Amino acid sequence: MVTFFWCLLGLLTCGYFALAGYDYGVGMLLPAFEADERKRRQTLGALGPFFLANEVWLVAAVGVLFGAFPHLEGKVFAGAYVLVVTLLLGLVTFTASMQLRSRRPDAPRGAWTAGIVGGALVTALSWGLFLGNLVLGLPLDAGGAPTVLELFNPYAVLWGLGFVALFCLQGAAFLAVRAPAELTGRAVRLARAFSGPVFAFLVIATGWGFFVLDGITALGIGVVVLAFLALAVSRLGLARRWYRPALVATMVLAACPALLAGTLRFPTVLVTSAYTLRVEEAATASGTFGVLGWFAVPAVVVLLVVQWLTWRAHRHPLDQRSLLHF
Repeated sequence: MVTFFWCLLGLLTCGYFALAGYDYGVGMLLPAFEADERKRRQTLGALGPFFLANEVWLVAAVGVLFGAFPHLEGKVFAGAYVLVVTLLLGLVTFTASMQLRSRRPDAPRGAWTAGIVGGALVTALSWGLFLGNLVLGLPLDAGGAPTVLELFNPYAVLWGLGFVALFCLQGAAFLAVRAPAELTGRAVRLARAFSGPVFAFLVIATGWGFFVLDGITALGIGVVVLAFLALAVSRLGLARRWYRPALVATMVLAACPALLAGTLRFPTVLVTSAYTLRVEEAATASGTFGVLGWFAVPAVVVLLVVQWLTWRAHRHPLDQRSLLHF
């Protein structure tokens, strides 16, 4: 049951990054499109049917983490509380700005647009720093308290910058599929432009990790290979104008960092400068798993079905008849 719920947590977490990554990517890319209000609303409107549904994956993942692995949750949040706070601030700013930007047609929207861009940027950086520290190992002092400045170590900063490029690539690929035809060309050019920085991130992070990480499993190596393959497929799809396969490839690529954090040293699931934590030690009591099973599995099935139906209903690009949610 412990391994099953760890896989379930991985599914929800990877699903969140695969889907919500393009939300933040589109938000960060907003200044790259014309300042014309109609085109900006079209750019944001491409996210309309998916925006809130994508965030549900994070809520579900946190619920499983709290319920199934309470010992891991407490140690991770305590060891990286600064990054958790900045992450929440970015998420709240981004979500609120998306919701409020077009609420009043006659109101100025510059501040809300800045909130969308800034919130998406802070969220991307925070996620990269957070996962980079999990992969490297959380820095703790002798008393077990977080050493804040060490959370911004060079390896984690590399991950933060890499996540910005990764989400921008994913957002541009998403717009190549969902945006109106008049915006497709710009989206494709942006996606190609961000492919280079993402490739550099993968190469540097892999080479650096080879020297500084220990206890790496075959699963971890397989995830790294998968990331390079996904980037290659996305690049090929953009070159051949196969935009939907390119988008799927970027979604797989965006899920790889979270997948790597969960499999790199499995069954060890947390490494710090003071101790390590195995999955059995992080798990809740066996009886709790039985209770969680009655709710978690049906909820995930419903989540998958609703997500599929949402994508099927909005699989075509925006046109003049499309409802602009934002």
